[in-house]
Amino acid sequence: MVENRPFLTFLTHFVLIVGVAVIVFPVYIAIVAATHDATAMSSGMMPMWPGSHLIDNLVATLTHQSPGLPPFWVMAWNSLWMAVIITAGKIVISILSAFAIVYFKFPFRNLAFWLIFITLMLPVEVRIIPTYSVVANLGMLNSYLGLTVPLIASATATFLFRQFFMTIPDELMEAARVDGAGPMKFFRDILLPLSRTNIAALCVILFIFGWMQYLWPMLVTTDRNYYTLMMGVKRMAAVADADPQWNLIMAAVVLAMLPPILIVIFMQRLFVKGLVDTEK
Repeated sequence: MVENRPFLTFLTHFVLIVGVAVIVFPVYIAIVAATHDATAMSSGMMPMWPGSHLIDNLVATLTHQSPGLPPFWVMAWNSLWMAVIITAGKIVISILSAFAIVYFKFPFRNLAFWLIFITLMLPVEVRIIPTYSVVANLGMLNSYLGLTVPLIASATATFLFRQFFMTIPDELMEAARVDGAGPMKFFRDILLPLSRTNIAALCVILFIFGWMQYLWPMLVTTDRNYYTLMMGVKRMAAVADADPQWNLIMAAVVLAMLPPILIVIFMQRLFVKGLVDTEK
């Protein structure tokens, strides 16, 4: 029986509200800044209430080309391409790897899994220089392959799919085998439908991961036609011999937030279900 303790209830709600406020406040400031003109943003005092220039700033961001940057839609396309390819690549490689580890009896399969899992312990800073060296030696700098291929392997997704496959009863696999289903037919007709919610949850996480990439694109691209939105926003703020146009920068930030927000909104039900539930 759960005890009714008003003070603890108030305390938990207070902590929750404070945490939400801390997270939401920077987003609110970005949205407010995107609604003011350049004069208000250069006055030295940050406005706290929305203005009336949101549409003008959004249109200017979409049509204005900052010095040294490609058009906004080019950077948005590069970010979208990167996010989609990384998401699809991670899902395909991870689910096939987990399927092989769980359902195929080959020597050292557990060792193979743990070698994959151990890569989670290596921070990005340790791996990024050797990865860059390989990409440079293969001539993949300033290319979509260089932006995406080094990031499409995921030990986390492989681990999650493996743990899910291990919860599927062996009787299901035996029944499929009796019916004459081969390994790939079992994978296609049974495992993939059962993994639908898990795939949806990972798609949301991985899409946001790919969309928000900044460090890796900054290393492998010097051609501005391959700049991503994250790189573009940073370069818009780091102008030389001029004041940054913070109203346009924040308008770009607001536009950059829209795709991840829409993905979460439209896939929220499957995302939550994939994290907390299983279909068996």
